Amino acid sequence: MATTASSRIDILLLYVARGVRGLGDGFAIIILPAYLSAIGFDTAEIGIVVSASLLGTALLTLAVGFIAPRHDLRNLLLGGAVLMACTGLAFPNVDLFAVVAIVAFVGTINPSTGDLGVLVPLEHAMLAQGVPDHERTRTFARYSLIGALSMAVGSLAAALPDFMAVANIDKINAFKIMFYGYAVLGLVCALLYRRLPHAQMDETRPSAPLGPSRRVVYKLAALFSLDAFAGGFVVQSLLALWLFKHFDMSLSAASVFFFWTSTLSAFSYPVAAWLSKRFGLVNTMVFTHIPSSIFLIAAAFSPNLILALALLLVRAALSQMDVPTRTSYVMAVVTPAERTAAASVTAVPRSLASSLSPALAGAMLAMPFSGLPLVLCGVLKIAYDLALLRSFQHVKPPEEKALRGA
Repeated sequence: MATTASSRIDILLLYVARGVRGLGDGFAIIILPAYLSAIGFDTAEIGIVVSASLLGTALLTLAVGFIAPRHDLRNLLLGGAVLMACTGLAFPNVDLFAVVAIVAFVGTINPSTGDLGVLVPLEHAMLAQGVPDHERTRTFARYSLIGALSMAVGSLAAALPDFMAVANIDKINAFKIMFYGYAVLGLVCALLYRRLPHAQMDETRPSAPLGPSRRVVYKLAALFSLDAFAGGFVVQSLLALWLFKHFDMSLSAASVFFFWTSTLSAFSYPVAAWLSKRFGLVNTMVFTHIPSSIFLIAAAFSPNLILALALLLVRAALSQMDVPTRTSYVMAVVTPAERTAAASVTAVPRSLASSLSPALAGAMLAMPFSGLPLVLCGVLKIAYDLALLRSFQHVKPPEEKALRGA
């Protein structure tokens, strides 16, 4: 079935909204640890705040994923955008540890690289509705590309507090201005989502959110949770904190570095789509992921900042190739009516698992060998890749089955 003109407009609106959210995420995840340090939080407390953020994201995403098949996706997207605006308004106005942790728990600032969050499974489901099978991976690659490029631009914006200091604006006040900017971006997303049509997953509602694909989805969810638990040790906020503490890196230098990591990740997405057409979705996920973990482990032992940044940049060029391929694979191996629930059930364990490790990583950053979180992340991710390959190398999406049968 060809994509209609109205579907193309809807997809374009989702792309633009993803770009706006990425812009906000790009600077928020860098300034968050810097802001918390500036108001007196130590590394262990920052790790707990990051864990609270990821745990809250997981629980809210789980709830949204299971109610989405029975509710209007457009209204749920609008609610998520309003929550984003409220998060940006709340952070600058609280400084008590317990209150900050609560705001992080219920808010939308995701300290990772942006492929988790309450709005993600909803956008995935709407995108999957509007494209045929042979266009699905390319559509998700474009979605991920836009998100990563906008996060790269947002990373550069994280340097603005340093420039505001030249205008005699206190650094803490500068951070607060950035959070208010994040709130404005949430309102922009709400305006974009309002232009989407009312949509539900299926007119004939399934008796349960997951049906015939339940076993495959749960197995994928278990594997993705291992990957996310590993990734939680080096979510972008904690990686920034490691660079700040271990190498005394400035906020401006960090913003430029994360601009390039996001840019490299962005351009890896279309490469991943190209590779998947030739080698398959699972093979592309695994054989780009393992080398990235090796570079991460090597960075932990780097004697200087330049070598560490070089290794982390190479890692960034490889580590996110599994994002569009993983999303496409999940959407492909379930029935259309199960897609929202499948997106949620595979995303939520990732958020839950990743919410456990940042608190541990925060404590580890204060140890004599502060690179331990990077090593643990790399080792566990390699274990995940090998398990994924063994379990799913023979479970093919429709387009790969058709190619094999041709």
